Amino acid sequence: MSRTAIDDGRPADAVTGHWVDRFAPRPWRPYLRLARIDRPIGWWLLLLPCWWSAALAAIAAEQPFPDPWHCLLFLIGAVAMRGAGSTYNDIADRDLDAQVERTRLRPLPSGQVRPRHAALFLLVQALIGLAVLVQFNEEAILIGLCSLVPVAIYPFMKRVMPLPQAILGLAFAWGALMGWAAVFARLDPPALLLYAGALCWVIGYDTIYAVQDIEDDEIAGIRSSARLFGRRVKGAVGLCYALAAILILLAAKGAGAGLVGYLGVAAFAAHLAWQVVALRERDGRGALTLFRSNRDAGLILFVGLAADALLHGLF
Repeated sequence: MSRTAIDDGRPADAVTGHWVDRFAPRPWRPYLRLARIDRPIGWWLLLLPCWWSAALAAIAAEQPFPDPWHCLLFLIGAVAMRGAGSTYNDIADRDLDAQVERTRLRPLPSGQVRPRHAALFLLVQALIGLAVLVQFNEEAILIGLCSLVPVAIYPFMKRVMPLPQAILGLAFAWGALMGWAAVFARLDPPALLLYAGALCWVIGYDTIYAVQDIEDDEIAGIRSSARLFGRRVKGAVGLCYALAAILILLAAKGAGAGLVGYLGVAAFAAHLAWQVVALRERDGRGALTLFRSNRDAGLILFVGLAADALLHGLF
């Protein structure tokens, strides 16, 4: 870790040169880091299943594009709820984070933010998320509220179960239900298949993320899929990604996607395959790069589905 990062209170895995570090007032920085504003990959990964679902719903409804208002609401909600979830997770994990090299400089374990102040910050972000949620129909609101269950229990699962990434997946894949429910006010098989595929995707990429912390997690007694799979981690990630691609392909087929949609799924699957080939056991720096590349993988799929909706809607 660099001396500059230590002096400025930046966590070891912070993005270098982010605007939070360059332009934000110094008293704000710990709170922006608590919400992970300096690491946008988190809200991207929360947002993308929402956009996939909106695009899939547009295909099924024969609309030329995903609802722009819904997509904007999903963006705002993803940033707010990613921040709220990260704040909640850090409050629950502050003692464990102090034992892990990558996380010990986070705002709570390093003492930059007090727990009660973090709790107030969590409330503000949750209220923003609620304000976004109530813009949707009643069915989507109810489905969205149900997502709080896996969010609430996830921080404690790494203490008791060997695959806590599955609980994280339940939460991060939830958007795959929301886009469809926002259009049809119900859940149909394509949305459920998309959710299952997104769940497998999350388990896969978060296993890659967990490769960074294997050694520290072993010392601290933190459970993770990377520790569970051990030397079989590449095969396990490959299996998760293969299931994700198959399930999303079935979702696209069920929604009535055409050739362009299938090409989008194929390009998405190719990106996931590249990640598996490039993954190296206990290569933390490389694992972080591969993890972050999932934003590009998700955008590839979204563009493919949205382009398919456009062709269906216009022709």
